[in-house]
Parts: sequence; structure tokens; C-alpha cells
Amino acid sequence: MSSHSASYKAQKKAKNLLYHLLVMLLGFVMVYPLVWMIMSSFKPTNTVFTTAGSLFPSVWTGENYINGLKGFGNVPFTKFFLNSFLISTVATAGTVVSSAVVAYAFSRLKYRGRGILFAAMLVTMMLPAQVLMVPQYLWYNKLGWVNSYLPMIVPYFFAIQGFFVYLDVNFINGIPRDLDEAAKIDGCSPYGILLHIITPLLTPALITSGIFSFIWRWDDFLSALLYVRTSAMYPASLALKLFCDPGSSSDYGAMFAMSTLSIMPVLLIFIFLQKYLVDGIATSGLKG
Repeated sequence: MSSHSASYKAQKKAKNLLYHLLVMLLGFVMVYPLVWMIMSSFKPTNTVFTTAGSLFPSVWTGENYINGLKGFGNVPFTKFFLNSFLISTVATAGTVVSSAVVAYAFSRLKYRGRGILFAAMLVTMMLPAQVLMVPQYLWYNKLGWVNSYLPMIVPYFFAIQGFFVYLDVNFINGIPRDLDEAAKIDGCSPYGILLHIITPLLTPALITSGIFSFIWRWDDFLSALLYVRTSAMYPASLALKLFCDPGSSSDYGAMFAMSTLSIMPVLLIFIFLQKYLVDGIATSGLKG
């Protein structure tokens, strides 16, 4: 019996070892392009692709970061980072607030056509963004919003991202309705219930929505390409393409350096706010 138990334990350890080796190998394959980009940002520009097979630079240099931060046309690259921060922050605030309000209406209020509207919201989640690209551009062009940040900010104040509405609805549905009834007895209006009862309990879902919304807006390249024409107004995601000039030489070292800096906000958000994501998931699980 003991020999059988020892054999079973040995097989279990071997399986665990194989599993962890495969996971580490897969993780390395996924992370390698990112690590290569970061290491290439410290290589001299003229050696970035001639030494592409080597991960670590033979000669370390910080020139790429100096050249990259100089920017283009007397516009430093920090300006592009500030543009991205402005767009991402304001649009995220609009998304979080509007999604919570709409989700509260779907979850708690009773009105005619609520089911149809909720189904329509779910359908919008299945529509590819490319389908709406042309009509949206024509609409914003008629409004005179092209070459401004308005198309990348204003729509998000109207809960256009169904994913966050759906996330908040599921979370609010897990909040006991007895709290609403108690608040009504105390004379609280629906607005007061949302502000004083639902919102504090909805905090984990709001933080989760804010994290994902900020990351998506920070990485958004296509919207900036469509609506922003003045180079000084470019966000960082679009300004990076200025380093690649098909008509002349391209500064790939500076592009990789600025790309490395551009992922830092997203990386820091994940590092410092991941516990809120875990709390949100754990809280959802307890409510279920």
C-alpha cells in the first residue's frame, strides 16, 4: 500500500512539474516580443534589426530615449503622453458614471420596454466597431467634431460600451433589494438610492470598469487616426507612427523607446490596482 502511495505521489509530482514547465514555456513565448522590444530600445538604432537574433544589446545606449522624448516639429513626446492621458481620463470618467446610471435603470427601475432596450444593448456588444466606423465619421463630420477630441470623449458619457453596463447590471442584481425598500421607507428617492446605497456597494465593479476603460482608451489607435489631423494633438498611440517614415530613414530605436514608456501607465495600473480586480471578482462570487 505504501509503495502504491509513493508511486502515486511521484506521478502527481511529475505531472505538476510538466504542467508548470509548459505554462512557463507558453508564458515566455507570449512575453518574448515585449521583452525584445524593451531590450531593443537600448540598442543603437542602426543595430536594432541587424542584431535581431540577440535579445540583449551588445552595446547599451540611452540615446533612443533622449531622441524619442524630443518629439517632432518642436513638440516633445511628453505632449503626446499628456494628450493620451487627457482623452483616457475624461472618457473613462464618462464611461464609469454613465454605465452605472444606465445599469441602475435596467436593474432596479420598472418601465415599459425595459427588456427590449436591454436586449438592444446586448446586440450592440456583438457589432464590430468597423461596421459603425463610416456612419459615425459622417455624423461627427456634420457636427464639426473632426480634428478634435470630442468624438473620442463625448460618446462615452452616454454609456456606449455595453460590456460595462452589463457588468454593472449583474453586480447590482446581486445587491439585496431589501436595502432599497429600507431606503424608501426613510424617504429616499431613486436618485438617493443610487447615490447613497447602490454606488458604495458597486465600487468594485466601478473600479474594474475604470481600469479596463482607461486601458482601452489609452491603446486606442484607430479613433485617433480617424478624427485627429493636427500632429500636435496626436495621442501617444498615434504619435508612435511618426517614427516610421517610408520616404526616408526610420528611427526604430526611438520608436521602441517611446513604446516602452507608453506601456508603463498600463503596467502600473495593473500592478497597483489588480487587488481591486480580485476584490471585485471575489465579491461577485460571494453575492452569487
